[in-house]
Amino acid sequence: MALWIPLTIAAAFCQNVRSALQKRLQTGLSTTGATFVRFAYAFPLAITYAWGLHRFFEHSVPDPNGAFALFAVVGAVAQIFGTVLLLYVFTQRNFVVGTTYSKTEAVQAALFGIIVLGEPVAATAAVGVLISLAGVVAISAAHNESGLRGVVRGLGSRAAIGGIASGSCFGLAAVSYRGASLALGGEGFLMQAAFTLAVVTTLQTALMAVYLRLREPGEFTRVLQAWPVGGWVGLAGMLASAGWFTAMTLQNAAYVRALGQVELVFTFAASVLFFRERMNPLEGAGVLMIIAGLIVLVLN
Repeated sequence: MALWIPLTIAAAFCQNVRSALQKRLQTGLSTTGATFVRFAYAFPLAITYAWGLHRFFEHSVPDPNGAFALFAVVGAVAQIFGTVLLLYVFTQRNFVVGTTYSKTEAVQAALFGIIVLGEPVAATAAVGVLISLAGVVAISAAHNESGLRGVVRGLGSRAAIGGIASGSCFGLAAVSYRGASLALGGEGFLMQAAFTLAVVTTLQTALMAVYLRLREPGEFTRVLQAWPVGGWVGLAGMLASAGWFTAMTLQNAAYVRALGQVELVFTFAASVLFFRERMNPLEGAGVLMIIAGLIVLVLN
């Protein structure tokens, strides 16, 4: 099995854990503050991880260049905007529709990969990506009062437009992170990914800290006071990001983000096994389609 596959699955699982922990912060922090936690508590760990690879495993520190800097900045800013847009989608009445369209991230990452990095997507892999996307649509239709028709009709809504824009930002970020890691060169993919992660998370923390200071006075202090949960959010987030960045250094970003849809499977498994929630037929079909698409993708 190619290394990027277990790395992506582990990253998706850690991201699921981080999201669950982050929800506990919503009661004491603003939405922006809760989002900032993922960066503020993760960047010291990301720096420590990169330092540890150098200090204890003798990985040489990469020599940054102009291409790396450009990709890192674009990726960092795109991810922040993608998160902001997704939060905007959650405020809309038909947020389920918007969330569905945000899941076009993998498809858009494939397009950005072709345009920015010149990396084509194999036909069978493209089929796997589309099958998984169809599964996401099926799950969303199950939660929409008008079913699939409602998801399609909602294409022109603000939520859908915000969702597509969010997917574009996340897709661009994924491709940019791969571009940044590859721009560092060398044979040590672990250090390439770790160094990129450390730089990006530090930049994102700085940008969001300035925003909070200017727009939400006092929120930065509340973020620091939330350290008992925030620390765990940062750890889970850093582990997830380390998995994503390493996998995207090894493989086409579109493949990695598509396989990352396994996060939805984890979510439904938890709801059924631990919370005893029932899955309706359309949800079940959607989960099976996602799994089928991922199998086609990894067997590519």
